[in-house]
Amino acid sequence: MIPVFFILWFLEPVSNWLRKNFQIFDKFFTWLFEYTRKRHAKKMGVYKELALIILVAIPLPMTGAWTGSLVAFLFGVPYKKALPLIFLGVLIAGVIVTLASIGIINLGG
Repeated sequence: MIPVFFILWFLEPVSNWLRKNFQIFDKFFTWLFEYTRKRHAKKMGVYKELALIILVAIPLPMTGAWTGSLVAFLFGVPYKKALPLIFLGVLIAGVIVTLASIGIINLGG
């Protein structure tokens, strides 16, 4: 969880600085935000908090706290709201992995 504090805290200021100082980053971030929000706005609009928790809680590659931090940033979830949602997802993932490792649940392996 320690990197999540910094990712959520610095992602917006860094992206704003890059957008302001480099035109290519401005074009990239504009495209990224428009594309991502247009493609997933319906799901995130209805299930924003739940979707963020589930994304972080699924113990698979490319999911987790770092990806959840990026998704929270892309969809404009405020820091004070995103942090506990991501933390809850990490706790759920920890419980799932712990139960799988002691044999209580079978994750298909």
